[in-house]
Amino acid sequence: VQLQASGGGLVRPGGSLTLSCAASMSISRIIAMGWYRQAPGKQRELVAQILSGGRTNSGDYVKGRFTISRDNAKNTMYLHVNSLKPEDTAVYYCNMLFGVVYWGQGTLVTVSS
Repeated sequence: VQLQASGGGLVRPGGSLTLSCAASMSISRIIAMGWYRQAPGKQRELVAQILSGGRTNSGDYVKGRFTISRDNAKNTMYLHVNSLKPEDTAVYYCNMLFGVVYWGQGTLVTVSS
């Protein structure tokens, strides 16, 4: 099982990005998928999680700025991030629970003017 995260880059404060996480297998029956992030010198933290029934949960700091979604037909999960702040700068990782937890390689998001 492989997860390929993409879509990161350099964006100005207030800007937006869409991150993608493509799985090498069908995700239609995957119970839980999520996005985490790790800023320099900090621990990895939950950004958002989406369950098989579509229910989502997210970190308190998200406050409606980030939206997680999944397209089972494309075996891909997305994270739409809006109103980005410099403190959102981090490597964003996707993961998937399929017996064990699988992690993607991460994609760097840098928010800077």
